[in-house]
Amino acid sequence: MEPPLHLDLDDFQLERVDSDSPFSTTSSSSSASPFLLSSEYSRSASSSGDISTISSGSGDISALPISDALPSPPSQEMRATRDKCVARNNKGVSWGFTSVIGRRKEMEDAIAVIPGFMSLPCARVGGCTAPCSKSSDEISPVHFFGVYDGHGGSQVAKFCAERMHEAIVEEWDRDIAQGTEWKGRWEAVFASGFEKTDNKIVTDAIAPEMVGSTAAVVVLSRCQIITSNCGDSRAVLFRGTQTIPLTVDQKPDREDELLRIEGGGGRVINWNGARVFGVLAMSRAIGDQYLRPWIIPVPEITFTTRSEEDECLILASDGLWDVMTNAEVGEVARHILRRRRRSLSMEETPPAQVVADSLTEIACSRNSKDNISIIVIDLKSKRKRQQRPPMTSQ
Repeated sequence: MEPPLHLDLDDFQLERVDSDSPFSTTSSSSSASPFLLSSEYSRSASSSGDISTISSGSGDISALPISDALPSPPSQEMRATRDKCVARNNKGVSWGFTSVIGRRKEMEDAIAVIPGFMSLPCARVGGCTAPCSKSSDEISPVHFFGVYDGHGGSQVAKFCAERMHEAIVEEWDRDIAQGTEWKGRWEAVFASGFEKTDNKIVTDAIAPEMVGSTAAVVVLSRCQIITSNCGDSRAVLFRGTQTIPLTVDQKPDREDELLRIEGGGGRVINWNGARVFGVLAMSRAIGDQYLRPWIIPVPEITFTTRSEEDECLILASDGLWDVMTNAEVGEVARHILRRRRRSLSMEETPPAQVVADSLTEIACSRNSKDNISIIVIDLKSKRKRQQRPPMTSQ
């Protein structure tokens, strides 16, 4: 059992670390950042070259419908249906991210933030699907976030950051699961998209067979959070006082994964932790061709309906989770978000970016031995914030 959680949050520096620190981050909200692959909806996101070992950034986007709704005025039944839709208050989304090399000699992490990577009717992402619902025909942007933690090299993680979201769009357009309800279609699209990306690494000789990467992906609409995960990067939702893991680490000693590996003739050896054949400390990944069929690129997918109580969603590589529990991360995030939302002026750093910076600082101070990549998505409805009047001296 873990000891009770005692965090003196006021002891943490909630602004950016000094630029002289080896773990400092530099801020950029420009889409030119190699991690922010696109700022507009585009089928072909801009490709990055060498991924910076120290990077951070933030952004926000309005989530107003792209197309006009039904022209006729809504009936009472329509209005009743819409009143129950959580999407009506989700007018936008903002985010912040950091990605630092930490104490590793090489940077093997990569991230992708693609606002508006698809535009879909609400009914296609689990929204108001009732026939009478006006919202079911509204087309709104859907956003993509991904954290990729490479091992054996950076090639696979970088390729996933550049290509995974494009593969998802391509598989959606192929409509490989015709006739299925929306969840079934997303499950088929993610499974096929992950497989397509994995196959491309082999056919295009992207990386040696001993190189691989985790893939923790979130597709976010106004009403739904869809996660697709391979490996031990993690996505966690913080809703009110609740901490809700949206992914489960795929470790070789997880009961179902152990049975699958051993059932296929593989072995899990305890060598500085449970590892497949004593080598890899996860049971699913993109790449790692030399450990097939035991390491597979098959994602686990979850669906979570958004709530007005949602505070934020955090995706991160294990450079964070190895030194902080989900509960600790949530306590830090809530404290910062609630305080910063109350006092934010237009010139200040967005709250989500402050959370990402602060969690990176804490992980470094706790001697995280890995690269650290964090995406923080602020899920609270955007509110008009009054700029504080200037202080006057008497």
